[in-house]
Amino acid sequence: MGTPAFAVPTLEALIQKGHQVKLVVTQPDKPKGRGQKLAMSPVKEKAMELGLPVAQPASLKTSEFHDLIAEQKADLLVVVAFRILPATLFPLAKFGAVNIHGSLLPKYRGAAPIQWAVAKGETETGVTIFRLDSEIDHGGILAQAKTPIGPDETAGELFERLSVMGRDLLLNTLEDLEADRIAPQEQDHGKASPAPKLKKEDGRLDWTLPAAALHNRIRAFNPYPICYTTEAGSGRVLRIHRTQVLSGNSSSAGMFGVDSEHHPFIGTGEGSLRLVEVQWEGKPRISGRDLVNGLRGAEELRFA
Repeated sequence: MGTPAFAVPTLEALIQKGHQVKLVVTQPDKPKGRGQKLAMSPVKEKAMELGLPVAQPASLKTSEFHDLIAEQKADLLVVVAFRILPATLFPLAKFGAVNIHGSLLPKYRGAAPIQWAVAKGETETGVTIFRLDSEIDHGGILAQAKTPIGPDETAGELFERLSVMGRDLLLNTLEDLEADRIAPQEQDHGKASPAPKLKKEDGRLDWTLPAAALHNRIRAFNPYPICYTTEAGSGRVLRIHRTQVLSGNSSSAGMFGVDSEHHPFIGTGEGSLRLVEVQWEGKPRISGRDLVNGLRGAEELRFA
């Protein structure tokens, strides 16, 4: 059970390792792009390529869907980046359901654990395999693997690494489950922290924050929702894809400047941020230097 690209390596690996995937469950096709044509999820695309049966229920709570799962007589439900499963599904598989979660639970429970770990400036994260229960990301832990987060690594880049780590950890965990070598360990619920679903508004930058905090948010919300700021006066929206922290610059918060090497920066509440890759709304991505060239001497800008 899964939908985005994060789940695809796991699906491929289960087939390659000889596990029998009786059914792939994913989200219904959704309108996409300017033409709003229906598009398949990455998991559905891969399942069809592999010749696997696919179910796309609008609701997971119907008796029809429960009957469909029961008919599979599955040993295990494997869930990767999917919806919240009703607990009534768990008894329909011999060993219940396990989930691959993109954090070191109990930290960052919720829909966006990878992004919030980066946004909060974590230097380490990982993946967790755990048994699903009736509460969100709450069940007993079967296995975990850790990895450092690079100082300039984006959430998109970390997604790719963790999807492979999750795949490998799940395969090892399945072997241990089959051999009865592991048992779920209860989480320390007092150390839980939230990772709520992202909204577009999460990308708005507050230039009174320190440069390091803003840099972390810009990394975290790349590729979605992408951080942005508004040019004071014109109201033009500038999307910011990549930055570098400059600790020595003392420009006032939101004030635009250009350094001696022709790199643009914006002042923050503590230090400044060099603009490495940006994008005026409705325009292509450009480098920071190209942004300066396009301003043609009108560098006296302020952002809010």
